[in-house]
Amino acid sequence: MCRTSIYEARNNFSALVKLAEEGEVVELTRYDKPVAVIISYAEYENNSSNKESWLFKWRKDHKDELDDLGFDFTPSRECPDYSKDPWA
Repeated sequence: MCRTSIYEARNNFSALVKLAEEGEVVELTRYDKPVAVIISYAEYENNSSNKESWLFKWRKDHKDELDDLGFDFTPSRECPDYSKDPWA
């Protein structure tokens, strides 16, 4: 793992991206505290594509209990319909 400050990363960004492309993890620091990481796109895809969100897992594990409530827990992009809310 390569560790560098944000100030140094700004001056050597191309070289750090090249390291990440080769599989090296680049840790960026501010005042000696890690604040960000540069990884290759392939590694990002591997890490993010096959993970379910904790909320999705929780809903799947508690599906029977949620169905008993009669409340639609499907996320909506529209305004919520408060007439279906059992707690209103």
